[in-house]
Amino acid sequence: MASQTIASSMQPTDVYGGDEVSAIILDPGYSSVRAGFAGEDTPKSFVNSHYGVADGRSVFGDDAIHNPLAGLEIRNPMSKEGIVEDWDTATQLWEYAITSRLTSFKQSDPRTNGLNDDSKDIDIEMEGVDEGEKALEEHPLLMTETAWNTTKNRERSIEIAMESWGCPAFWLARNSVLAAFGAGKATALVVDVGASTTSVISIHDGLILKKSIQKSPLAGNWLSSQLRSLFSTTEPKVDLIPHYLISSKTPVDAGAPAQAVYRKYENNIPESFRALEEERVLTEFKESVVQVWTGPGRLGSANPAGTTNIDYVKAQPGRVFEFPDGANQMWGVDRMNVAEGMWDEKAALPVPGEPPVTKAQTIPEMVRASIGAVDMDLRAALLQNIVVTGGTSLVNGFTDRLHNELTAMYPGARIKIQAAGLTAERRFGSWIGGSILGSLGTFHQMWISRKEYEEFGANVVEKRCK
Repeated sequence: MASQTIASSMQPTDVYGGDEVSAIILDPGYSSVRAGFAGEDTPKSFVNSHYGVADGRSVFGDDAIHNPLAGLEIRNPMSKEGIVEDWDTATQLWEYAITSRLTSFKQSDPRTNGLNDDSKDIDIEMEGVDEGEKALEEHPLLMTETAWNTTKNRERSIEIAMESWGCPAFWLARNSVLAAFGAGKATALVVDVGASTTSVISIHDGLILKKSIQKSPLAGNWLSSQLRSLFSTTEPKVDLIPHYLISSKTPVDAGAPAQAVYRKYENNIPESFRALEEERVLTEFKESVVQVWTGPGRLGSANPAGTTNIDYVKAQPGRVFEFPDGANQMWGVDRMNVAEGMWDEKAALPVPGEPPVTKAQTIPEMVRASIGAVDMDLRAALLQNIVVTGGTSLVNGFTDRLHNELTAMYPGARIKIQAAGLTAERRFGSWIGGSILGSLGTFHQMWISRKEYEEFGANVVEKRCK
């Protein structure tokens, strides 16, 4: 028998999702904010989490913050651990991420918005016309958070969604759980290597096992600081000059000093702006040159041939990188040295002003600690379902090394690593999981509705979103 369609008067009004209304998925992190509609395969909106401040005014987005003429002080509303510190700015940043690409404020009624009135009758201030309108009145919002987010911050998230943005429904999900969902798994060991934090978390049936949460600062930004240490100690020394300071350059041979014409700026450019621009050059270097020694064994250990792995790497071809000022050279074993500290604390280069790397912060030790903190019966299932996500995990050779380290650590165990081959899928792993979850028919009854929020207050998020 054909299923009968429900008359619109009979349809439930508090169900969100499906084809009628698209939920918005918001995935904020230390380096970027990802936002987009549920059911899509990548986020439509990708905004840098850093923002600029000039004359007491905040500006957001790549076009605004990479402008050297504005004299911007660059800041970030998130802490190094991915937890919001400056709520006012974070709210503005997220609103920008959503409204700049996904929703704009609805067009107002042409009969009442004053746009068709005779211009001499206009005494009203235009800005006040749509004062009552909220950014997300028609869209439920699914937002991600870290596994170590605080209760106060979780409650603040739902307050912003309901009070400031007028969302009809809200849900808060852990980003590691969503990364596992995005890889099609409810039970998994999620290794997330982001910009500011690397975490290893065990998930069973869609729930985080609290004792298994391991995190360390050995992530993308740490890799950048390793590169800075390397550049200051290599011969010839590498001067890191960002793109905006170069007016023109002349090609030079490898290892020869740069021949470039530099730009001069009238106004004083803040240090924080220069640091952001240098980070862009370091990111290019990480993407094209840096590589992880894949194993077996550590980079400094001996191999069966009686030599060390370093000797073996020296015999391999290197990679050339040209800096913005035209200086270029071949990078051999050094390009593997910089990432080795993630696996072997003794190999980490010292960074001025930073404490030395400890064994517990390395990725193999975090996996060992996370697996060791869960029930014996779950360990085999977790080792067979390792999900690798996060932008820094795209460093060449990362997953091969992880596999070799874990095979050596758990001999005889069956180890299966799932790391998406597509760059976008690895970078946006938790957003994609949220997109899948938000578009599922079975998820509709999970949303925290506005009615529930009004009845129970902000604490409802603690009770419902585990």
